[in-house]
Amino acid sequence: MNDRVMAALDAAVRGIAEVLDVERVLQLIVDRLRDLVEAEYAALGIVDEAGVIERFITSGLSHEERERIGELPRGKGLLGLIIRENRSIRIRDIGSDPRRHGFPPNHPPMGSFLGVPITLHGRSVGRLYLTNKRGASEFSAEDQALVERFALHAGIAMENARLHEAERRLVVVDERERIGRDLHDGIIQNLYGVTLSLEDVPELVTEDPQEARDRVDRAIDTLHGAIRDIRNFIFGLRPILLDEGGLTHGLELLADELRRNTAIDVSVTAVEPPELPMEAVAELLVVTREALSNISRHARATHASVKLAVAGGAVHLAITDDGIGFDADAARPSAHQGLTNLQVRAEQLGGRASVNSRPGEGTRIMLSLPLSDDASSRRQPGGETA
Repeated sequence: MNDRVMAALDAAVRGIAEVLDVERVLQLIVDRLRDLVEAEYAALGIVDEAGVIERFITSGLSHEERERIGELPRGKGLLGLIIRENRSIRIRDIGSDPRRHGFPPNHPPMGSFLGVPITLHGRSVGRLYLTNKRGASEFSAEDQALVERFALHAGIAMENARLHEAERRLVVVDERERIGRDLHDGIIQNLYGVTLSLEDVPELVTEDPQEARDRVDRAIDTLHGAIRDIRNFIFGLRPILLDEGGLTHGLELLADELRRNTAIDVSVTAVEPPELPMEAVAELLVVTREALSNISRHARATHASVKLAVAGGAVHLAITDDGIGFDADAARPSAHQGLTNLQVRAEQLGGRASVNSRPGEGTRIMLSLPLSDDASSRRQPGGETA
């Protein structure tokens, strides 16, 4: 192949390699290939496990022409031959080849033909079809070698796009699971409890008016708490905490949220970590939001503290309250999985988490996440573990 052809091949390959959307990469393959070998028409066929063409992407045909042709080809003629034999086929004139099956009505006339399979790791992933060589009566051996070389890169591009699409789907699933863990049914359980407490209120209005009033008051308090939790949850999912500053600013905002909604005094002592990954920053804010929300709902605390420090190649977060505490070693109901979720999230980021609490002694939640090597070497001096 001469330098001009190699340059064109390199440009075509680079063009498809940079695309990670499956539909776009398939269309780009046939468009770039048609230009590369100067064919009037190009197509990419993908077959199912039974060898039936399930996708057929074309280049050179308008949308109206595709519509007039009708359903996908069935692969009974030359297209099917390439599928069955999985090898390249070059023909001077389709119309005179005994293996042809014919064209459906409204199909444009086609003469010269070149078909090449796309394989990846010994497995066929598609077939390339080109017809009507421009400026010549047939495709050359050089054209065939060029398409076969292009097909190798096309297979890699198709697989990369497919894997990227699968990864995006997994990210969506992981995000849904993460949100489910963050909520961990606490808000739902609270609302369900409100409905149960209000079921007898109509009867109590007559039988015990004071109890009815007390239940309604408690329900209102619980609903206010649920509204606050939902707002905090949404608040924590959005990047608004970081809009005006870094991690320490976000911690101050969360502490201020607790101060405004409760009578709990919250102190924040923080050293801004150097170049902490965004996912780690988000995790520290989510944990802080969850811990402060639990303190407001369950701890009966008067004071809480949030401490953030950098030491030993890691960032350390400690959230402490002087509330009633609980038995941290006791089995937790499935509806209250916040502590388990904390440990899971920490492990996913290569860190560790722990909860220390005893009845009557308050609670201390600790989370440590590793810094990158570069960030660790530049960490601020004098940092100590929270």
